[in-house]
Amino acid sequence: MNKKIIDFIKKKNKSKIISLTAYSKNIASIIDKHCDLILVGDSLGSVLYNFSSTKKVTLDMIIEHSKSVRQGVKKSLMVVDMQHNTYRTPKEALTNAKKIISKTNCDAVKLEGGKKIIKVIKILIKNKIPVMGHLGVLPQSATNFRFKGKKTSERKIILRDSKLLEEAGVFSMVLECVESSLAKEITKSINVPTIGIGASVNCDGQVLVTDDLIGLSNIKVRFVKKYLNIEKQINNAVLKYKQDVTEKKFPAKKHSY
Repeated sequence: MNKKIIDFIKKKNKSKIISLTAYSKNIASIIDKHCDLILVGDSLGSVLYNFSSTKKVTLDMIIEHSKSVRQGVKKSLMVVDMQHNTYRTPKEALTNAKKIISKTNCDAVKLEGGKKIIKVIKILIKNKIPVMGHLGVLPQSATNFRFKGKKTSERKIILRDSKLLEEAGVFSMVLECVESSLAKEITKSINVPTIGIGASVNCDGQVLVTDDLIGLSNIKVRFVKKYLNIEKQINNAVLKYKQDVTEKKFPAKKHSY
């Protein structure tokens, strides 16, 4: 386990962990100053390509975006999602994880699921590939996106899976849309950091899709807080540019040769 990951784990119970997504160098270089972890998520499918499901994101797509992000990440831990149907067997997972690591130089990969993928996680970690887990709502396989943990049976499975993931060797796990008290119980019962998205303040850290945070998307879900209306600012800038060009104010002498 590399020093970056060891230092990341040590943040548990000491300071809140700041995580965001990035799909390009420009965004990555800005948020890297403030983040502990940057995730190249398969959410890029819906955010950038308007896909109806993350299942349509390909391995090559995530690798190319990750290569761009890598150029902007200097200090944060960089984690890359493994896509739907890229880790169905330990052998397939190892081949694809090695490809992601070698081509993107990321620090770790993230996989969705619990008990069903324990063998996959173990083979990756045995081959020195750090793994981040993901429980709760699993976008790659979900048929509905309601929050998890309301039913007693569901709570028991998620709590069990969190402990299985820790025992398998994950260095951290995302809890997505997990009921608040369950997120608290998981966070207290395991020794690796939990990163919440729609899983309450009880997690060790939080993650959001950057485009949602800055107001570049029109998503309306309970767990998103919009901190900026960047769409409005872009509109204003483009309008001003249009006016300057129309009125021959741009390019001025200082912008010309």
